[in-house]
Amino acid sequence: MLTQLGVAFRIEIAAVDESPLPGEAPSDMTLRLALLKARTVSERVGAANPVLAGDTAVAIGGESLGKPSDRDHAVALLQRLSGATHMVYSAVALVAGGRQMHRLSTTEVTFGHLEQRQIERYCDSAEPFDKAGAYGIQGRAGAFVKRIKGSYSGVVGLPLWETRQLLRQLEYPRQYP
Repeated sequence: MLTQLGVAFRIEIAAVDESPLPGEAPSDMTLRLALLKARTVSERVGAANPVLAGDTAVAIGGESLGKPSDRDHAVALLQRLSGATHMVYSAVALVAGGRQMHRLSTTEVTFGHLEQRQIERYCDSAEPFDKAGAYGIQGRAGAFVKRIKGSYSGVVGLPLWETRQLLRQLEYPRQYP
């Protein structure tokens, strides 16, 4: 997705505890984790290198659903999302030269009613795992989405509009759209 913005990058893993804090709202959690990931990598690669990091949460009824721990958990998460509207919070943070900036994208996603067979087949694929809410809109689960109000790229996991705004604020890269 960064390639769409004309940004040269390399991937660095930020091994951080992604557990929500007690009573923490999903939107606050995504902002905190995006900043924590960016700071963690910045400490490793040096402050002269801009570090961009993100975090995404799928929430229903104010509760963050997290990533499925196994197939049964993935099935349960998708059953909960079936026929319902949920929120996707996607935060992006930029740490560069001692500056820390962040943005939040909030998107409302409505799933159509999912038959148990659809859920089971989807969970037999590798797609639901390591994804907030047990789905990736950019894959097969895109067919589950009845309506979206907000940022498609935010639901994918990197809100491009907000990312572009942060990079422009940093004036990096100067030539980009």
